Amino acid sequence: MILVGVDGSDTSWRAAAYAAGLARRQGSLLAVVYVQPTLAAAAALGAPVADTTAEVAEELVAEIRRAVAQLRGLFDVRWEFHTLHGDAYTGLVQAAQDLKADAVIVGASEQAGHRLVGSVAVRLVKAGRWPVTVVP
Repeated sequence: MILVGVDGSDTSWRAAAYAAGLARRQGSLLAVVYVQPTLAAAAALGAPVADTTAEVAEELVAEIRRAVAQLRGLFDVRWEFHTLHGDAYTGLVQAAQDLKADAVIVGASEQAGHRLVGSVAVRLVKAGRWPVTVVP
């Protein structure tokens, strides 16, 4: 099973496309995971509260379904969508453990501050529990 983290960013969509191709070639299930930030974490980062609701997850599911419909016949990929709450790193680790992921695919961070603090991708690589691919 291949797990890909999505958050609606361009890099996460590229990661999802890469992961779908990998899952298709390997005949694996693709688990698409969105971790909804908690209100406190989102407020601390200056994110609007509305962006942390289930509407974001619903929009991501709709976008994924549109992409799958456009690619039907080109890519026959079995996939499922999971939504968790919390911080992205902890959520992706929990999902990878619970779903027994063989690999984790994530997009590179687009935030400049992550160069100093460390991104989710870097933390996943350092955890060393799964093969992690970071898609630019």
